[in-house]
Amino acid sequence: MGPEITQREGGVQTDRKWAQTGAASASSRELIEPSVRRAGHGAGPLQGRGLQAGRRAGGGNPLSPQDPACPGGGGGGAAMKLKLKNVFLAYFLVSIAGLLYALVQLGQPCDCLPPLRAAAEQLRQKDLRISQLQADLRRPPPAPAQPPEPEALPTIYVVTPTYARLVQKAELVRLSQTLSLVPRLHWLLVEDAEGPTPLVSGLLAASGLLFTHLAVLTPKAQRLREGEPGWVRPRGVEQRNRALDWLRSGGGAVGGEKDPPPPGTRGVVYFADDDNTYSRELFEEMRWTRGVSVWPVGLVGGLRFEGPRVQDGRVVGFHTAWEPNRPFPVDMAGFAVALSLLLAKPNARFDATAPRGHLESSLLSHLVDPKDLEPRAANCTRVLVWHTRTEKPKMKQEEQLQRQGRGSDPAVEV
Repeated sequence: MGPEITQREGGVQTDRKWAQTGAASASSRELIEPSVRRAGHGAGPLQGRGLQAGRRAGGGNPLSPQDPACPGGGGGGAAMKLKLKNVFLAYFLVSIAGLLYALVQLGQPCDCLPPLRAAAEQLRQKDLRISQLQADLRRPPPAPAQPPEPEALPTIYVVTPTYARLVQKAELVRLSQTLSLVPRLHWLLVEDAEGPTPLVSGLLAASGLLFTHLAVLTPKAQRLREGEPGWVRPRGVEQRNRALDWLRSGGGAVGGEKDPPPPGTRGVVYFADDDNTYSRELFEEMRWTRGVSVWPVGLVGGLRFEGPRVQDGRVVGFHTAWEPNRPFPVDMAGFAVALSLLLAKPNARFDATAPRGHLESSLLSHLVDPKDLEPRAANCTRVLVWHTRTEKPKMKQEEQLQRQGRGSDPAVEV
């Protein structure tokens, strides 16, 4: 307990010493400051700072707010103003330099004018194009190109021999619908019969085509016998010749147009069997024939196609496998003859006694030389007609029902 009292007393004594020293300092400051202010009123900052340093060394009070060294005093504000002035001056000088540089550059030549002119020209061209398109939209559409008037086209005379069989109507319906797509066409349908049949007469009346109905019976000596293949004897000879007779002199028509074409009629004659397949393009290819025109025929003669070989726009031979030495190794569907040429050659006819495969040559030999043939269908490089055949229907079930008295109604035309 003694030492504690001694420590406290020591502390109290120390405090008293510090208090006495502070009081002395205060009384000294009161005596010194007026004289310093009077004597050193004009003293510089260094003198002031030296005095303040003496104060700190002497243990005086902290720096006064009026001391220039005090950050919050008047001296600090002056320093801050000086710094701001310096910054402003630097900014001003940089701005003046930039302005002078810009003024100097204004007098220099600029390389940006050509690109600007090019861009302006592109915009002008686009505006002009837009104006043209708008004008086109406002303009009424042009009238569609009109095809030639049918009266201005040469007439195509299509000669078709036909005979009675189960598929006869089906074949004729298919052919008639193809022919109905061709303008300026005259169908000469010749039946192998003594007279017209109701089936063919009704079909022609319903076809909407311009037609002439003829009929002539094939002589018995020229008919195929039971079991003979179709290629043994030529078929349709009498019927085609009957059509040629009508074209030259008329007479004998049993339906449709009775009078033959008047003299001077422009036309072409084509022999179209009722079982072939025809492209509509084929008829436009043949329409302007001047003498005899030719083209390939597909699926004939045991080949993919058979037809003329053309070089420099002229027929120089024939692509065929069977009897290539024939005068005209062409199929019946592979040629057409100008009407004027047929009328000028009245003796030109099909020969029923011609050897097998020579039926076409028997007519063409009276009309033209092979070198004068007119190639069509892109110089005979396109097939527009096919030698097709309809399969003969099998009627075993029908025959069986007929034996039982339950056959199909014969009044229904098939």
